[in-house]
Formats: sequence, C-alpha cells, structure tokens
Amino acid sequence: MNKEGHVLNAALLSVGLGVVLVLPTMPSASTALETVEMIVRLSVPIVLGALFPDVDTAFGKHRKTLHNVFVLGVIAAYPVFFDNLQFVWIGVATHFLLDVVGSRRGIAFFYPLTSQEWGLPSGVTTSSKYANPVTVVVTLLELGVLGAFHVYVMPLGSVAGAMNALIL
Repeated sequence: MNKEGHVLNAALLSVGLGVVLVLPTMPSASTALETVEMIVRLSVPIVLGALFPDVDTAFGKHRKTLHNVFVLGVIAAYPVFFDNLQFVWIGVATHFLLDVVGSRRGIAFFYPLTSQEWGLPSGVTTSSKYANPVTVVVTLLELGVLGAFHVYVMPLGSVAGAMNALIL
C-alpha cells in the first residue's frame, strides 16, 4: 500500500478502536467524551506505528529492513520495558497486514533470514484506483478481529501487561 493508504488505515483503526475500547452500552455525554478521548489517545501511536515501517525507503531495502517479524517483536515488547508506546504495535502490525493483503508485492516477513517476500494474490498495485477501497475493507476486517480479541480474549490495553508477565 501507499502512504495515503497506511494513514487512512491508521485513522480508521483509531476511530474504530476508540469505539470498541469504550464500548458504550448506553449513549451519553460522558461516554461520547470518553470515546473521543480514547480516539485521540490512540491516533498518534497508531499512525506513527503505521508509518514507521516505511522509514526503510530512506535506507536499507524497502519492505525488508523494517517490514519483518523481528521489528514487530521489538515494537511489541517496547511497552513492557519502557511503559509507553502501548498501541504503536497495532499500527506496525496493521501496516504489515495491509502490505501483505492489500498490495501485490507483499513483504519479506522473515528478513534478514530470507529475502523472500510473502503476499496474497488478492492485492492491488499501490497506484491502483482500488487501493483505498481495498484499504477500507482490510481495515474493517482488522477492526473485527481486534474487537473480538478485545471482547473475548483480553482487553487490548492489557496486552502490554500480559507480555510483561510472559517475558519477566
């Protein structure tokens, strides 16, 4: 996907996750304010995470150097050790997913162990007129999975705490 698609994905995820994490049962002014606060809280780390992997266009090999499982692991573990950036991993992970599912090229997920790029044949080129609609569809699927995880497995805000317990 292109940068516009990654920003669109991150913005939609921030809004969707803001609603999912607050899950207002009875709409009120206080739940509306809490939802807006959550959206604002999520937007910067998710957008930063969504854009971070493309820093490798300035150095290294694009879709290899910063588009791999090792980078995702470091980003996901960061809040465990430094108690911040809890939601950046969502931006990075969804960037990877969008590049694998939404574009034809895919990513070298296991770089530097192998340079083979992995992707699905369902993607479009980054310059396609269908790039943004594909981004919206992938984002809706991501929101469904993240929402189900949050409701049925573990609250997304607790993921850093759970990883901390596993690592330490």
